[in-house]
Amino acid sequence: MLTTDLLTAVPAVEPTAATGVLAAAWLLIALPMLGAAVLLLGGARTDRWGHWIGVLASGAAFVVAFVAWLAMIGLPADERVVDLHLFSWIPAGAFSVDAGLRLDPLSMSFVLLVTFVGTLIHVYSVAYMEHDTSRRRFFAYLNLFVAAMLLLVLADSYVLLFVGWEGVGLASYLLIGFWNHETANAVAAKKAFVANRVGDLGLIVAIALIFATFGATDFTTVLGEAGGASEGVLTAIGLLLLLGATGKSAQFPLQSWLGDAMAGPTPVSALIHAATMVTAGVYLVVRSGPIYDGAPTALLVVAIVGAITLMFGAIVGSAKDDIKKALAASTMSQIGYMMLGAGLGPIGYAFAIFHLLTHGFFKAGMFLGAGSVMHGMDDTVDMRRFGGLSAFMKVTWVTFGFGWLAILGVPPFSGFFSKDKIIESAFAMNGGEGWQPWVFGLTAMIGAGITAFYMSRLFFMTFHGKQRWSDGHGGGATDPDAPVRHPHESPALMTWPMIILAVGSAGLGGLLAAGSSFTTWLEPVTGHVEEHEPVLAVPVITVTTLVLVAVGVALAWRQYWASAVAVVPPHGSLLTRAARKDLYQDEVNDALLVLPGQVATRSLVYGDRTVVDGAFTGLARGVVGLGAGLRRLQNGLVRSYAAIMLAGVVVLVAVVLAFGI
Repeated sequence: MLTTDLLTAVPAVEPTAATGVLAAAWLLIALPMLGAAVLLLGGARTDRWGHWIGVLASGAAFVVAFVAWLAMIGLPADERVVDLHLFSWIPAGAFSVDAGLRLDPLSMSFVLLVTFVGTLIHVYSVAYMEHDTSRRRFFAYLNLFVAAMLLLVLADSYVLLFVGWEGVGLASYLLIGFWNHETANAVAAKKAFVANRVGDLGLIVAIALIFATFGATDFTTVLGEAGGASEGVLTAIGLLLLLGATGKSAQFPLQSWLGDAMAGPTPVSALIHAATMVTAGVYLVVRSGPIYDGAPTALLVVAIVGAITLMFGAIVGSAKDDIKKALAASTMSQIGYMMLGAGLGPIGYAFAIFHLLTHGFFKAGMFLGAGSVMHGMDDTVDMRRFGGLSAFMKVTWVTFGFGWLAILGVPPFSGFFSKDKIIESAFAMNGGEGWQPWVFGLTAMIGAGITAFYMSRLFFMTFHGKQRWSDGHGGGATDPDAPVRHPHESPALMTWPMIILAVGSAGLGGLLAAGSSFTTWLEPVTGHVEEHEPVLAVPVITVTTLVLVAVGVALAWRQYWASAVAVVPPHGSLLTRAARKDLYQDEVNDALLVLPGQVATRSLVYGDRTVVDGAFTGLARGVVGLGAGLRRLQNGLVRSYAAIMLAGVVVLVAVVLAFGI
């Protein structure tokens, strides 16, 4: 491992051109942060050209990332973990934290994904947000988000990671609620913010426990000494880290915010829910691999959370008619696959990140495709009012189709190489012994079939079948209430990013899988792991998975292409009705968290007003009442005073006689 001190420029090893390039990695964060500062502080003066500043800042960060990646692959494998010291940040006695960056194959994989896909989304947004009067502010928030995400994945300690963690939370709040003049959008942003704060509590406590256990929070110390800590402590840390991950990555039970987060502009969905924020939880678990390796119980819980979430999202996605919310449910499910992969331990860490990278391309492409459909359909999101759009939006149709084939796992598209590896590894979990390989393997396999159904449903309802809208000239839908639409292809600034992402959806998986190149690339972080034989032969797993995918596509074709699609959703089964309401996740949250919280709050308010305030106000009222009573005795009448004196004498005599004084 190399250590480079930026302040003194004295490396711990012989300086090379590669380490010199890597020493400039702080520019990755500084460039988009500078772009955000210019756009936010420049004000209205930057409105006309500010969006290009945002694009340039993100693009420049990608150039730096690409050069740094080239420098890293030029180093021997055992020297590809480089710690870059920036400055002394928190010198507080025993608790001392330096600000620094860790550049290794894991962080560089994220950096390339965030900057490349993020830059494409910036370019797309130039056209998508063209008529928005606050476009400059939107790009400032995009730059802020990219900078925070890069800080999160490049930080060399849990404390600095937490700064980036909260940074993406803030930026997501600003972007989801960007159109906050509508109450629903503001509520959605608040919901995402609050749900993430619940998870953040777990991360805060985990960091405190890490410091109490290891006396440090930097990755070198903590991960290097994790093997010497007790299993109980590591289990507690692992579960607390997982709580933070469930909030940020919308995993069970903190997944309720993701669908509502579609309230933001569509490029926000592509950035947050494909390539950046929701993947942060997976990064946290894989980065903390040595902790989980010593805590098998916590690792099992990670796998359970992933398995539940991948099925949860798939079921919900099968019933959504809002194209963006259907994609959001898909994101939840696919992150569940990644979390399941991470929960498999060393045999699954690399495959979780592998699927994360391919998913970043095909899901971002589909979100941008959804935005293109909305652009051509007057911001309509109801797929029941689409149909037949392939004839009018051919570029969007083809690029979206590439993403659809990739997420289905159809060879040779990317998802086949990444998601199927997680399924195979699930069948090899625990060395192929016990119930775990069968439960997690079958869950992942069945999830692939459901994924094929709901993603094909989305694709067919949008681009195929009969038109369920009118062109205003007697063509289109026969429904007399069909809205008049004039679908058209999006401008080049929107279609070219979709084309590039479609190319990645088609070829990235095969490129990374060739010769196990990606798993070998990650070995300095995840370690070398010998392949384990799954309980089922790999060809059997592959063929069975593809058969289930084919069945899912066929069912969707029969129901949503070959048959007429009702413009009003039918009543449906009990499960369908539950899926439309997100399996009642909001109702469960209200019953378990919101209502008890309201009762507790109202009880505290009542106690404060009646007991605390009552004690002070009651004393004051008593004094006032006593004063009022005494005031009546001071009436100025001589006979009243004489009567009082007589009463006093009588009382005094009675006391003397009674007690013999």
